[in-house]
Amino acid sequence: MGRGRVQLKRIENKINRQVTFSKRRSGLLKKANEISILCDADVGLIVFSTKGKLFEYATDSCMERILERYERHSYAERQLKEPEPDSPASWSLEHAKLKARMEVLQRNQRHYMGEDLDTLSMKELQNLEHQLDDSLKHIRRRKNQLMNESISELQKKDKALQEQNNILAKKIKEREKETAAAATMEQQQNHNLDSSGFGHPHHMGMGSFNHSNEMYQVEGEGAAAAGGMSVTQCQNQFSNPVMPPWMLRS
Repeated sequence: MGRGRVQLKRIENKINRQVTFSKRRSGLLKKANEISILCDADVGLIVFSTKGKLFEYATDSCMERILERYERHSYAERQLKEPEPDSPASWSLEHAKLKARMEVLQRNQRHYMGEDLDTLSMKELQNLEHQLDDSLKHIRRRKNQLMNESISELQKKDKALQEQNNILAKKIKEREKETAAAATMEQQQNHNLDSSGFGHPHHMGMGSFNHSNEMYQVEGEGAAAAGGMSVTQCQNQFSNPVMPPWMLRS
C-alpha cells in the first residue's frame, strides 16, 4: 500500500513540523546539488527556519556571484518592463535588495572573523578556509612588495649620500693640496730672500759704514799729503761719518 498524498498545509505539531523541516531541507539541498552537477547550472538556495536560522546552498559556494548575477538579470528585466524606474515600487524593491545584500555581507564578515560558524557545513568551512588563505596570500604579497619598494628607496638614498660624501672628500683633498702648495711657495720665497741678503738692514748698514770709513781714510790720507797734515789729524777730521767738518763752519 503506497504512501498517501500529503496535504499541503501548516503542520500544527511543533515536533512533527521540525522533523519535516529537517527532512525536506536536506532533500532540497540534495536536489539543488544534483541539478547543479548534472545540468551544470548555477544554483543558489536560501532557506530560513521559523527561528530565523539560515540554510543555504550555492554552486561552488559562491552565493555572492549568484546574487549579483540575479540582480543584474532582474534589473535588466525591470528596465524592459517598467517604464518609470523612479516609481515608489521600484524604490521599495531596490531597498529590499540592498537590505538583503547588506545582510549577506554582514554574515560573510562574521564568518571571516570566525563568528557564527555553527550553521556552516564541512564543505562551506573548507571553502571559507581557502578564501582566507587566498586573502592572506594577497596581503603577504602586498606587504612584501611594499617592503621591497622601501628597501629600494633606502638603497637609492644611501647611494646618493655616498656620492655626495665622495664629492665632499675630493673637494677637501683638493683644498688641502692648494693650502700645502701655497705654504711651500711662501717658504721658498722666504728662503730666496734670506739667501740673497735682502731683508737684513743691520748687515747692509755695517757694510755701508765700513765702505764709508775706507773712503774717509783714503780721502784723509790724500788731504794730509796735500796740506802737510798728518794722517792722524786727517783721520780725526774724517772720523765723524755723519757730519763732515766742512758742515760745521759758520
